[in-house]
Amino acid sequence: MTDTASMTWLGHATIRLTLPDERVVLIDPWLRDNPSCPADLKEPPRCDLLALTHGHGDHTGDAARLIEKYNPHVIASVELCALLDMTSPKARFAPMNIGGTQTVDGVAFSLTRAFHSSSIDSDRGPLYAGMPCGVVVDADGLAPFYHAGDTDVFSDMKLIAELFAPKIVALPIGDHFTMGPAGASLAAQMFEPASIVPIHYGTFPLLHGTAEAFREALPEELKTRLIVPKVGERVAWTENGLSRA
Repeated sequence: MTDTASMTWLGHATIRLTLPDERVVLIDPWLRDNPSCPADLKEPPRCDLLALTHGHGDHTGDAARLIEKYNPHVIASVELCALLDMTSPKARFAPMNIGGTQTVDGVAFSLTRAFHSSSIDSDRGPLYAGMPCGVVVDADGLAPFYHAGDTDVFSDMKLIAELFAPKIVALPIGDHFTMGPAGASLAAQMFEPASIVPIHYGTFPLLHGTAEAFREALPEELKTRLIVPKVGERVAWTENGLSRA
């Protein structure tokens, strides 16, 4: 038992949130085939809650095996849950949709808009997996955490900021498939959070956005709020944001 919550970036867009009671929330698990995930992190020792922003393999690649091994509650869009139910029919699905909030085992999850696409590969080609989403995770005593999923910047992020007031935002910066550093800077300015974490970059040459370019694009007042963790580094998750202290 610990009274310290933490956030760990596992490479690409995979985030592990560890609650004070040691329960683990995994967001967009892609580990085994993720070239940016170290070997010692590819087999999570625990997964109690599993949140998925959309259906692409680099966000759901390990979902089925984690469901089979740990039987976590699965929070995702209705369509994505339905597709996963074909391979994991005994899973504890908690389907929802954009704009909704539900509390699962004491943790509130809200799905937000994202501008991207979403599908699951099959023998018949891509299967529609519902609208792509972002997710806000809100646990008592901790700063609300927003994982933007894969998205471009969009003006309604101002509404997400107003409705959910996330103090921590994890934003894709890789470009090509999502917004790059310039777009992510605009997104950060709409949230004005306590902590900013770049994700979805550096995995492949196509994802050419860098944390350095992101820092340069941020206005001066936000540069100090940017936290660039190493893959596997645990960063304290507090009521005020993220802290390395």
